[in-house]
Amino acid sequence: MKQTLAILAATTALAAPAFAEDLSVVGSWSSLPLHKSYEAPFWGATLPAAGDFNVELTTHNQMSLGLGDIYPLLGQGVYDVAMTVADYAVSDAPELEGLDVPLIALSADEARAMVDAARPMVSEIYRDRFNSHVLAIAPYPPQVVFCNAEISSLADLTGLKVRASGRMTAKLLEALGAEGVNVSFSEVPGALQKGVVDCAVTGAGSGYSAGWWEVSSHLLPIPLGGWDPVVTAINLDKWNGMSAENQALLTDQIKTGFEDLAWASAQDALVNDIACLTGNGECPSGDARSMTLVDVSDEDFARARDILTSEVLPEWAERAGGDWATRWNDSVGKVVGVEIK
Repeated sequence: MKQTLAILAATTALAAPAFAEDLSVVGSWSSLPLHKSYEAPFWGATLPAAGDFNVELTTHNQMSLGLGDIYPLLGQGVYDVAMTVADYAVSDAPELEGLDVPLIALSADEARAMVDAARPMVSEIYRDRFNSHVLAIAPYPPQVVFCNAEISSLADLTGLKVRASGRMTAKLLEALGAEGVNVSFSEVPGALQKGVVDCAVTGAGSGYSAGWWEVSSHLLPIPLGGWDPVVTAINLDKWNGMSAENQALLTDQIKTGFEDLAWASAQDALVNDIACLTGNGECPSGDARSMTLVDVSDEDFARARDILTSEVLPEWAERAGGDWATRWNDSVGKVVGVEIK
C-alpha cells in the first residue's frame, strides 16, 4: 500500500502544472516613449506570451516613488522588478556615474558599445548596493539642452541656471560656467516657465513628449547629458528563487523583445526628435514645433570634451574611490578611446 501511494504521489506531482511566475514590475516614466513603446508591450504582452509569467505592471511616477528610493526598495523586495535612469541611484553608488558619461558616445552604436563595456561593473554595483540582478540596460535619446533664453552657442550657458540630467552632467555644466540646479523631470516645465531655471537637459524625444517646447525657445543639440541609460533589474532573492528555465527565458526575451528594440530605435531618434521640436524636417511623432535650433560648432564640442576629460572624469574617479578609475579605463575607456589620468 505504501509503495502504491508513493507511486501515485509521484505521478500526481509530475502531472501537476508548474506554477506561473508572478512578477510585480515598476516601469520608468509612464508618459515617455521608452515605457509606452517598449516597456509596457514587453511586460504586458511579449513576456507572458513567451512563458508562464503573470505580470502586474505600474510605473514609479504612478506610485509616486522618490526617484532615489526606486532601487533601494527593489533590493528590499517591495516589488520584484524595477527600471529607471541609473543616474537616480548615484547618491547611493557614486561609482555608477561611470555608466553615463557625457559627450563620449555620439551615436547609438557607440553608446551601446560603451554600455556593454560597463555592464559587468554595473551588474556588480547592483548586486552589492541594491541586492539586485541586472536584466537590461536601454537608452533614452541623447540628452540635449532646452533653453527658455536666447542662446547662440555653448558659451552662452555661462551664468545661466541649468537643470542637469545627472550628477556628472551637473559637474560638466558647472565647469562650463553654468549653475547646476537640481529639479526633477516632472517639475522642469514649471521651473522653466517661472525662471527657476533658464535651461534644462533631457532627451530630445522626452522633452517633445513632455511638452518642454511650450516653455522653452532654443534647442542646443549637443549631448551634454549622455544617453541617460535606464537599468532594468530584478530583486536578487526573487531571481535566485526562479527556475533555471525561467531565468534563461526572461534573459533571452528581455534582450530580444525589449533591449534590442529600444537600442535600434535610438539610432535615428535624435534626428527625428530635433525635427519634431524645430520643424527642420518631417516629424514622425506628431505635430512639429518651432524651437530655434542652435548650431554646435567644432569649438564648442572641443571645449566641452576637454573639460570633461581634464576635470570632470578625474573628479569622478576621486569621488568613486577604490580601483574604479582603473576598471573604467580598462573597459569603457578602451572602447571610447578615453583615459582617466
